[in-house]
Amino acid sequence: MTSDNREAHAAALAAATAEVSRYLDGRTTPRSSASPSALAAQTAAVDLSAPLGTLDKALEEVRELYLDHAVGYHHPRYLAHLNCPITIPAVAAEALATSVNTAVETWDQGTSACLIEQKLIDWVTALIGFEPAGPAARTPRPDGVFTTGGTASNLQGLFTAREDRLSRPAPGRDDAGDRCARLPGLRIVTGEHAHLSVVKAARLLGLAPDAVMTLPGVGDRMDPATLDRTLAALADAGHEVAAVVALAGTTDHGAIDPLRAVGEVCRRHDVWMHVDAAYGGGLLVSPTRRGLLDGIELADSVTVDFHKTFFLPVAASALLLRDGAGFRHSTVSADYLNPADGDDHAVDKSLQTTRRFDALKLWMTLRVIGADGIGRLLDDAIDVAARIGRTVEADAELELVRVPALSTVLFRPRPAGADGRPVSDDESDALVRPIRDALFAEGRSLVAATVVDGRPCLKLTVLDPNLADDDVAAVLSDVRGAARYLAQGMREATTAGVLT
Repeated sequence: MTSDNREAHAAALAAATAEVSRYLDGRTTPRSSASPSALAAQTAAVDLSAPLGTLDKALEEVRELYLDHAVGYHHPRYLAHLNCPITIPAVAAEALATSVNTAVETWDQGTSACLIEQKLIDWVTALIGFEPAGPAARTPRPDGVFTTGGTASNLQGLFTAREDRLSRPAPGRDDAGDRCARLPGLRIVTGEHAHLSVVKAARLLGLAPDAVMTLPGVGDRMDPATLDRTLAALADAGHEVAAVVALAGTTDHGAIDPLRAVGEVCRRHDVWMHVDAAYGGGLLVSPTRRGLLDGIELADSVTVDFHKTFFLPVAASALLLRDGAGFRHSTVSADYLNPADGDDHAVDKSLQTTRRFDALKLWMTLRVIGADGIGRLLDDAIDVAARIGRTVEADAELELVRVPALSTVLFRPRPAGADGRPVSDDESDALVRPIRDALFAEGRSLVAATVVDGRPCLKLTVLDPNLADDDVAAVLSDVRGAARYLAQGMREATTAGVLT
């Protein structure tokens, strides 16, 4: 876009908005029932070497290839993953940021956008309870950087922890010693329900295949006493712990580790504490549940995903450090971009170079509905999940696996057989994935599947604060109907096998 084609730009935005309206108005289910093979054939038939020539034709094609089949996270019967409905101010911010196309890696590219991003970083670090950065530049001085998601934030947080550990003397030595020799002995300790990004980060950071140690918990939460014993045992065995990863909202359970107790253990052992609050970070602005994050201020680094429980569009995450000096480990200077004797640059803190102005959507949402408004949305979603949990618990054909901790509901199908008795545990387990797949193929109700305590179960993820009881009832009805149908089919197949 240039100043010469601003009319075309406005027309393009209007046309795209019209397509979005058509998508929202015409969507009666969270996804179409088109098969993967049909969609693949439709996409494969496109000849990318033959342009369509007009925006109208391209939008028509995108409608047929994408919009007609895109999964609708906004739809009230989408209850599968941690995808949230998004705020209207954030949508406006996306249009602004994309149209202006600001890159926030250096001051001479981002200017005021860099200031807005830093203002938000300071705001979030204050919410966490890190020592605020004042005019006297106290040490440690908290800082942070926006990233593309929790995986990126966790990677950089654990990278920073690794570098902090290796920059200090190893136990029994007066100097940092040989980094390569120390690397195989580094360990990351976390809970059994940690996100896959912790293991992925360990691989990318060159740690040993067994570097990530997952501790059994108590009630889905890390046990501080077990952590204390483990850290002592690792030290006795000559291992160094790069970080303890505490969880503030596990993906399946929504469980939150006892952050204060974990933090106190980490401080006694002089070990870096990283809190993965990608899911639970929205509790920072909750008017009623902020206490669930008590002790998060003891962390050395924290991951927060704004595109989950702050109700922002993908992508918007951040890594926050208690001591921003830790970002020095991510800094590489280049004369053409960020000379060492130049101004402060955001690229000095980021693993990325070019970065979108994703902070604007958080800024706009805060300035329109406020932090308390965001927090109330999350509180309402958690309340909805609690009501669903009670509904499932009272349903004779469903079995509640966990009382919801945040906004996920875990349950198993228990359809009755011809004799009126519920299916066995093995039969229930065998139904879980087929139910999920059947509902996805039909497109009417979308749920997720996972494994809890070694057994498959279904999962509803609730991030819609306005989810109506009627829509919940419809989803559960679809689950029960699919369970009955599939259970009957399994019984008939078993009977046929026995008879033959």
